[in-house]
Amino acid sequence: MSETDRQIERARDLLERTGRARQGAQLRERQRETGRRLQRALVADALILAAAIGASLFGLLGPLGWVAAVMLMLVVSFVLMATPTQAPPTPEKLAAVPLKALPAQTDRWLATQRPALPAPAVSLLDGISLKLDTLASQLERLPEEAPAAAEVRKLVGEQLPEFVKGYQAVPKELRRVERNGKTPDAQLVEGLKLIEDEIGAMTEELAQGDLDALATRGRFLEIKYRGDEA
Repeated sequence: MSETDRQIERARDLLERTGRARQGAQLRERQRETGRRLQRALVADALILAAAIGASLFGLLGPLGWVAAVMLMLVVSFVLMATPTQAPPTPEKLAAVPLKALPAQTDRWLATQRPALPAPAVSLLDGISLKLDTLASQLERLPEEAPAAAEVRKLVGEQLPEFVKGYQAVPKELRRVERNGKTPDAQLVEGLKLIEDEIGAMTEELAQGDLDALATRGRFLEIKYRGDEA
């Protein structure tokens, strides 16, 4: 097997592992969401049942009333199981999200932005989502007041949403028009790739306990695109 063939094989293996990891993260989130919806429906049904029993004890609920109560429980359960437990956060609200929940909340917001982004950017969002899922496990041990926490919050809760919003502010007919040698579409893809790499580097530094390096990263994305924005 030639070196080229080996590189292709390694790339194929990496894509398969990334895809499996991403699917696993999505499955875990769907399972957690299903559990939250089920718990909410059970609580609502329990309240309806308690009210029906109370009304029955006082002679206020006959056979038809019990049928109506059962039907109400079925309708409420169906509605609550079909409704998300919480609306996706807005970029403004991400600033107030606890650090440990920030990667998951940012990922939820990114999921709502996919229809408005070009296909190459959507593919990058898959990688960012996977890295956010890994980052979340590392943040369990990072105090909110740590300088490194400020850098994580800056990148994940501020720069990433602002970057995507900045692209969406460009009129659709201008997104493929070159400006300073690059189209907005190309700038979006390049910026998301930088963010993906940076999140991965942050995760590695957290895993290694290298908080000093993480705390001194600075505003790399702002510096990178300051000239373009000007």
